[in-house]
Parts: sequence; structure tokens; C-alpha cells
Amino acid sequence: MGVLARAPADRLTALMAALGGKPATDWLRRPEIGAVMTRGRAGGTGDAFTLGEMTVTRCALRLKDHVGIVGHAYVQGRDVAKAEAAALADAMLQCEAYAGSVRAAVVEPLRAEEAARRLRARRKAGATKVDFFTMVRAEG
Repeated sequence: MGVLARAPADRLTALMAALGGKPATDWLRRPEIGAVMTRGRAGGTGDAFTLGEMTVTRCALRLKDHVGIVGHAYVQGRDVAKAEAAALADAMLQCEAYAGSVRAAVVEPLRAEEAARRLRARRKAGATKVDFFTMVRAEG
């Protein structure tokens, strides 16, 4: 779900649209936009503090022909299409009939693209790294 939530909206919706043989669904919760409170930690590991609110879109759907399979999605921002695509992917990943094709056609390409984006960001940050050193002064 993290890969789906972090994926660029246009890329996720395009991969899901290209996926053939999608199952029929019923809405349990139509996409709705709201806000969640986000928390942070001082220095990444210190005391928790309230960072602020973040806009999210959430939805839940059920596969009609597969009893008990429910897909949920919470995505950052106001993108209804992305939330729908993520919820459908979540439901399909839980169904044996669809899981393999969704993993191969949607999740793995998105995972590889995310890894490439992170590597580019690390390289870009690494290129600006400054190594500081201290020279010993001779006092006499």
C-alpha cells in the first residue's frame, strides 16, 4: 500500500487503466477528502510534536464477485482518481485471481520507479556534500 500511496497519481492511474479484466466493485465509502493531523519527532527520534494537518483522500470498495475482499486507500492530497485506483489495486492484491497480474503490472514497476527516484535524490544530495575538517594550529 505504501508503494501505491507514494506513486505519482498519473502513473498509478495509467497502470491500473492498462490492466485488463478488472472486477466489478461496490462502494463501501466513496472517495472523500479530509484532513489528518500529522506528528513528527524532534531530530527524528526525540519528543513527539504536532506538525500540522495534511489533506488526504480516502475510499473503500468491495469486489462484487469475491466475498469478503475489501480494498482501502488513503492518499495524500485531493486526488479522487488516485484513491480509487489504489483501493482497487488493494482489493485485487487480496484476491488470488488478480494478485499476480497486479503485482507484475502495477506494484513492481512502481516499486522500481520509486527506488530509481530515491537513488537520484541520494546522488543529487551526495554531490553537494561538504566534508569539514579541522586543522591543528601550532601554538608556540
